[in-house]
Amino acid sequence: MSTWAVVLAAGSGTRMAAAGLGTGKQFLPWRGAPLYWASVRTLARVAGVQGLVLAFPAADFERARAEAEALAAAEDPGLPLRFAPGGARRQDSVAAALAALPPGCMRVLVHDAARPFASAALVTALLAALDAGARAAIPAVPVKDTVKRVAGGRVAATLPRAELAAVQTPQAFVLADLLAAHEHCARHGQDVTDDASMVEALGLEVAVVPGEEANVKITTPEDLRMLAPHPAPRVPVTGWGYDVHKYGPGRPMVLGTVPIQGGPEVVAHSDGDVLLHALADALLGCLGRGDIGEHFPDTDPRYEAVPSAVLVNEVLEMALEAGVEVVHADLTVICQVPRLAPWKAQIQAAVAGLLRLPPERVNVKATTEEGLGFTGEKKGIKAVACVSALLPG
Repeated sequence: MSTWAVVLAAGSGTRMAAAGLGTGKQFLPWRGAPLYWASVRTLARVAGVQGLVLAFPAADFERARAEAEALAAAEDPGLPLRFAPGGARRQDSVAAALAALPPGCMRVLVHDAARPFASAALVTALLAALDAGARAAIPAVPVKDTVKRVAGGRVAATLPRAELAAVQTPQAFVLADLLAAHEHCARHGQDVTDDASMVEALGLEVAVVPGEEANVKITTPEDLRMLAPHPAPRVPVTGWGYDVHKYGPGRPMVLGTVPIQGGPEVVAHSDGDVLLHALADALLGCLGRGDIGEHFPDTDPRYEAVPSAVLVNEVLEMALEAGVEVVHADLTVICQVPRLAPWKAQIQAAVAGLLRLPPERVNVKATTEEGLGFTGEKKGIKAVACVSALLPG
């Protein structure tokens, strides 16, 4: 069944004049396009929608149409677009848009361009209501405030809040019913604020689906702050590092910059800090920048006997330049000897200082492999590191 959508962008925006806007709110730039284009993007993602009619102010119609056609050429919505000049009232603009629908269209969605936050899921729910047999369907959210009818500066009545709902767009209709409703209101000179009211005037039942709290309408100058850019959510990532050193004549044992007195010497090109080497690899994992051997090869004489803290600091500088925030590190040293319990707190504090984190965001563990493998045979030491970080959104 052919379904098209109407996007109403034909308002004059008189209430926004107080904000000093030189254009209607529907043409305000937002996310790289005029505000009305947000509705085009959303409706175009709904599989049940076959095309769109955009209603623009009659006085600005040709310019707005040319702009929309240029947007469609640069960012193909994947649906045909038609255009209609708006009228003096909202219902006049809707009527003009309905007249622009193609033959064979059976159902129509009517949406206000001033509601740019409506979701594709909401549109799908409305179409599902029509599929289930409804002739009209609207989204609504419960009224949170007590509503009173006021006359002459006095309360005339308190309305039962449980029976009240705030209605939104888009609204979905069987096209024949909506056309008949428009004809009825035109014949009787009725002014309405939404299309569902017209269908109600015919005595037809209107189904209600849950609306969305986020589906607010940009109406007053104060609402413009909702269009202000918000920081993109940061992306959590995890990096994992692993390193091994064998015991033998070479470097005094150092773990997390802390000298381990009485520990076996390790064979290494740098200072042999197996824990910081694993940490550097985990940091590089968060950055997607390969491994420590690519950046600090053991064939380069510049890194002979270099403190591993220098290498970690260079990787941290890469993270800083990329806008990556390190938030946590979980480190494990695996060895049969030496016993590391006396140094764990010192290692934790040293690594936290190196990462510029509070100590509680760095965890240091030590374990053995119960005599198994090369560590169990006291031939070497290994370490693993898991680093959590946040990437720019």
